[in-house]
Amino acid sequence: MQDLTEFRDLVASIKTDRQNQKDKEKRDGWTKYVSLSMIFIAVLAAVTTQKGAGFSSTVMKKLNEATFNQAAASDQWALYEAKSIKQSLVENQVDLLKDVSAKDLKSIAPLEAKAKRYNSEKGEIMKEAQNLEKARDEARKNAERAGFLGGQMGLAATLFQVGIAVGGVCLVMKKKELWYISLSLGALATLQMIRVLYFL
Repeated sequence: MQDLTEFRDLVASIKTDRQNQKDKEKRDGWTKYVSLSMIFIAVLAAVTTQKGAGFSSTVMKKLNEATFNQAAASDQWALYEAKSIKQSLVENQVDLLKDVSAKDLKSIAPLEAKAKRYNSEKGEIMKEAQNLEKARDEARKNAERAGFLGGQMGLAATLFQVGIAVGGVCLVMKKKELWYISLSLGALATLQMIRVLYFL
């Protein structure tokens, strides 16, 4: 009889343990959803980080492009100055020949044509230099914009990371309120990411 009582107590204890386990799982079942939401937020954080890195790459690319265009424009302006000097020398030579020998127009005509050619070349060189400067300014503007967008995307990534951290604390402490804060941070970060990608 003693064995039967012990057996009944053992079965009752096992049933109680099982019921307690079920109650605990029911009570803490929401933590599965916390874990899933943390995975989702982590994926969004990874996407945001990748997009932010893309903006950083764009900044570097555009700054390199601006530097290249600045160097090319400087070269064009140096060429412009060289043509100006040559034109000035030829014009001085023409003036000297006119003063010395008004009769020898044959030797003056080629020099005047050369001076006109230099003047024409200077105009083309000036246009090319100005176009390169416009391209430089546009590249700098694009770099500045990409830098701004990268900073804004960094804000979204930070919000995602804080949301993940709060979610981790939520799982450890079993505080549902922290999960709501984590979800709110994830939603705010998602809105920031969408704002950067589509509205800025």
